Amino acid sequence: MGLLTMVLDQGRFLRSRARSVFRYGAGLAALCTVLTAGLGTAAENEPLEFAVKAAYLSKFGAYVEWPNTAFASASSAFNLCVVGEDPFGAELDKAAANQRIGSRVIVVRRLKTAERDSGCHILYIGSSDRRSIRQVIETVHGSNVLVVSDAASQAAVGSTINFVIKDNRVRFDIDEEAAAKNGLTISSKLLGLALNVKRK
Repeated sequence: MGLLTMVLDQGRFLRSRARSVFRYGAGLAALCTVLTAGLGTAAENEPLEFAVKAAYLSKFGAYVEWPNTAFASASSAFNLCVVGEDPFGAELDKAAANQRIGSRVIVVRRLKTAERDSGCHILYIGSSDRRSIRQVIETVHGSNVLVVSDAASQAAVGSTINFVIKDNRVRFDIDEEAAAKNGLTISSKLLGLALNVKRK
């Protein structure tokens, strides 16, 4: 059975919202479900948009390989960080609740600023200020951090995953070269779901 045959119909998704998809769905099938979800009317666009992005953020880690040195020990938590403006509210905490990356629990952390030694494994940049985005990307460049943003292309240079809206859906581009520079390997399954891929 192909991946797309496992996708829930769009209408049911819009009624149940992104968190329900991830409660009953799993893994790659759930990511495919999110890809097919439209954002609905203008009035509900923003809440649903960030619910979908939160769902993505809680799942991305399962399709990325980190070096062992990225974790203090075999039982260390997987840190999912938001730096700057937090557009998710409780949605990200709900999406990450009871989720694991391998055997590691996911801990959601919110930071005012990002440092190279902040301990983040996935780092979402919430600021809409281009200068702040570039500064964060440069700060963690070369460290084992998966940087995710939804900035305009120029500001997002160096970000590994960049959210985009395409045909009223939340999609994402992947910069495989940026991932490699941070010592990360992106699964071919995740690359296959990206709208665009910059190859290493």
